Amino acid sequence: MIKEMICVACPLGCQLKVTLDENDAVTNVTGNTCKRGVEYAHTECTNPTRSLTTTVKVEGGRLPVIPVKSSAALPKGLLFESMSVINDTCIKAPVKIGDVVVKNILNSGIDILATAPIDVCN
Repeated sequence: MIKEMICVACPLGCQLKVTLDENDAVTNVTGNTCKRGVEYAHTECTNPTRSLTTTVKVEGGRLPVIPVKSSAALPKGLLFESMSVINDTCIKAPVKIGDVVVKNILNSGIDILATAPIDVCN
């Protein structure tokens, strides 16, 4: 089977053709301009991951929510369940950039981190 995809590993956006065997293992990648395209194709076909960016509710802060991101890319299959956990989370102000908002989300080894400071509401 041949899968076609656009590589997002670099700004070039190469059109990749990925050949998969009967077990869905990658056997060949063409269309890539750099070696990152081959790595991207393997990851995307075998264990796709995504960075997660969203917001978390803040109690007692000058703003009602704070932007957060995952410390590393999460397996794509965990995104919706991760969002459910994050939507149920409320942290107390003050918060600093880099504070861990959710530690080891869904036992993935990946933390959810604050990406902006929030001061206490005066």
